[in-house]
Amino acid sequence: MSIRKATVNDEPAIRELLKQLDYPVSKGFLSDKIKILINNEDAELLVYEKESSVVAFISLHFIPQLAREGDYLRISYFAVEQKIRSNGIGREIEEYCTQLAKEKKCDRIELHTQSRRLLAQKFYTRQGYKEDPKYLIKKL
Repeated sequence: MSIRKATVNDEPAIRELLKQLDYPVSKGFLSDKIKILINNEDAELLVYEKESSVVAFISLHFIPQLAREGDYLRISYFAVEQKIRSNGIGREIEEYCTQLAKEKKCDRIELHTQSRRLLAQKFYTRQGYKEDPKYLIKKL
Protein backbone atom coordinates (compact mmCIF):
# COMPACT_ATOMS: atom_id res chain seq x y z
CA MET A 1 0.00 0.00 0.00
CA SER A 2 1.43 3.33 -1.01
CA ILE A 3 0.57 6.89 -1.97
CA ARG A 4 2.35 8.23 -5.04
CA LYS A 5 2.05 10.92 -7.68
CA ALA A 6 -0.30 9.98 -10.49
CA THR A 7 0.84 9.44 -14.06
CA VAL A 8 -1.11 9.47 -17.31
CA ASN A 9 -1.06 5.67 -17.12
CA ASP A 10 -3.41 5.91 -14.12
CA GLU A 11 -6.15 7.42 -16.29
CA PRO A 12 -8.30 4.24 -16.58
CA ALA A 13 -8.36 3.73 -12.80
CA ILE A 14 -9.09 7.40 -12.11
CA ARG A 15 -11.87 7.35 -14.70
CA GLU A 16 -13.44 4.31 -13.02
CA LEU A 17 -13.26 5.95 -9.59
CA LEU A 18 -14.89 9.11 -10.98
CA LYS A 19 -17.69 6.97 -12.42
CA GLN A 20 -18.28 5.57 -8.93
CA LEU A 21 -18.90 9.18 -7.83
CA ASP A 22 -21.45 9.56 -10.67
CA TYR A 23 -19.21 11.69 -12.89
CA PRO A 24 -19.56 10.62 -16.54
CA VAL A 25 -16.00 11.04 -17.81
CA SER A 26 -14.92 10.69 -21.41
CA LYS A 27 -11.50 9.29 -22.19
CA GLY A 28 -10.41 12.30 -24.20
CA PHE A 29 -10.58 15.16 -21.78
CA LEU A 30 -9.59 13.20 -18.66
CA SER A 31 -6.15 12.40 -20.05
CA ASP A 32 -5.66 16.08 -20.86
CA LYS A 33 -6.73 17.13 -17.35
CA ILE A 34 -4.38 14.61 -15.75
CA LYS A 35 -1.48 15.98 -17.81
CA ILE A 36 -2.35 19.53 -16.73
CA LEU A 37 -2.47 18.57 -13.06
CA ILE A 38 0.74 16.55 -12.99
CA ASN A 39 2.59 19.42 -14.67
CA ASN A 40 1.17 22.15 -12.41
CA GLU A 41 3.52 23.08 -9.56
CA ASP A 42 0.55 24.36 -7.51
CA ALA A 43 -1.34 21.06 -7.77
CA GLU A 44 -0.92 17.41 -6.84
CA LEU A 45 -2.73 14.42 -8.25
CA LEU A 46 -2.06 11.45 -6.01
CA VAL A 47 -3.10 7.82 -6.21
CA TYR A 48 -3.19 5.07 -3.62
CA GLU A 49 -2.02 1.65 -4.70
CA LYS A 50 -2.97 -1.62 -3.06
CA GLU A 51 -1.54 -4.84 -4.45
CA SER A 52 -0.32 -2.99 -7.59
CA SER A 53 -3.79 -1.57 -8.34
CA VAL A 54 -4.91 2.04 -8.00
CA VAL A 55 -7.81 1.99 -5.53
CA ALA A 56 -8.05 5.71 -4.67
CA PHE A 57 -7.03 9.14 -5.86
CA ILE A 58 -7.09 12.73 -4.65
CA SER A 59 -6.69 16.00 -6.53
CA LEU A 60 -5.15 18.91 -4.59
CA HIS A 61 -4.61 22.60 -5.33
CA PHE A 62 -2.35 24.88 -3.30
CA ILE A 63 -3.78 28.41 -3.43
CA PRO A 64 -1.96 31.57 -2.29
CA GLN A 65 -3.85 34.03 -0.09
CA LEU A 66 -3.20 37.73 -0.45
CA ALA A 67 -4.53 38.83 2.93
CA ARG A 68 -2.94 36.12 5.07
CA GLU A 69 0.52 34.75 5.56
CA GLY A 70 -0.54 31.14 5.12
CA ASP A 71 -1.95 29.70 1.91
CA TYR A 72 -4.62 27.03 1.67
CA LEU A 73 -5.09 23.62 0.18
CA ARG A 74 -8.24 22.78 -1.77
CA ILE A 75 -9.31 19.19 -2.29
CA SER A 76 -11.14 19.11 -5.60
CA TYR A 77 -11.76 15.37 -6.06
CA PHE A 78 -11.25 12.45 -3.70
CA ALA A 79 -12.42 8.89 -4.31
CA VAL A 80 -11.78 5.48 -2.78
CA GLU A 81 -12.91 2.28 -4.51
CA GLN A 82 -16.44 1.70 -3.21
CA LYS A 83 -15.85 -1.98 -2.40
CA ILE A 84 -13.06 -1.16 0.08
CA ARG A 85 -14.28 2.05 1.70
CA SER A 86 -14.24 2.34 5.50
CA ASN A 87 -10.95 0.42 5.77
CA GLY A 88 -8.71 3.39 6.63
CA ILE A 89 -7.49 4.24 3.13
CA GLY A 90 -9.31 7.59 2.99
CA ARG A 91 -8.01 8.51 6.44
CA GLU A 92 -4.45 7.63 5.44
CA ILE A 93 -4.68 9.75 2.28
CA GLU A 94 -6.29 12.69 4.09
CA GLU A 95 -3.64 12.63 6.82
CA TYR A 96 -0.91 12.52 4.16
CA CYS A 97 -2.47 15.58 2.49
CA THR A 98 -2.72 17.39 5.81
CA GLN A 99 1.03 16.89 6.23
CA LEU A 100 1.65 18.22 2.70
CA ALA A 101 -0.44 21.29 3.52
CA LYS A 102 1.55 21.94 6.70
CA GLU A 103 4.84 21.56 4.80
CA LYS A 104 3.65 24.16 2.26
CA LYS A 105 2.67 26.54 5.09
CA CYS A 106 -1.08 26.30 4.47
CA ASP A 107 -3.33 27.50 7.27
CA ARG A 108 -6.35 25.44 6.23
CA ILE A 109 -7.78 22.81 3.90
CA GLU A 110 -11.01 23.47 2.04
CA LEU A 111 -13.29 21.23 0.03
CA HIS A 112 -16.79 21.06 -1.35
CA THR A 113 -18.97 18.00 -1.03
CA GLN A 114 -22.46 17.68 -2.40
CA SER A 115 -25.28 17.43 0.13
CA ARG A 116 -26.25 13.97 -1.17
CA ARG A 117 -22.85 12.53 -0.19
CA LEU A 118 -23.73 11.81 3.43
CA LEU A 119 -21.01 9.21 4.00
CA ALA A 120 -18.37 11.60 2.67
CA GLN A 121 -19.62 14.29 5.04
CA LYS A 122 -19.36 11.90 8.00
CA PHE A 123 -15.81 11.00 6.95
CA TYR A 124 -14.71 14.63 6.75
CA THR A 125 -16.33 15.42 10.10
CA ARG A 126 -14.39 12.54 11.71
CA GLN A 127 -11.22 13.99 10.16
CA GLY A 128 -11.86 17.35 11.86
CA TYR A 129 -13.53 19.38 9.12
CA LYS A 130 -16.22 21.92 10.05
CA GLU A 131 -19.03 23.14 7.84
CA ASP A 132 -18.81 26.71 6.58
CA PRO A 133 -22.24 27.13 4.97
CA LYS A 134 -21.64 29.97 2.52
CA TYR A 135 -20.63 28.63 -0.88
CA LEU A 136 -21.61 30.54 -3.99
CA ILE A 137 -21.33 29.23 -7.54
CA LYS A 138 -21.79 30.90 -10.90
CA LYS A 139 -22.20 28.32 -13.66
CA LEU A 140 -20.74 29.27 -17.03
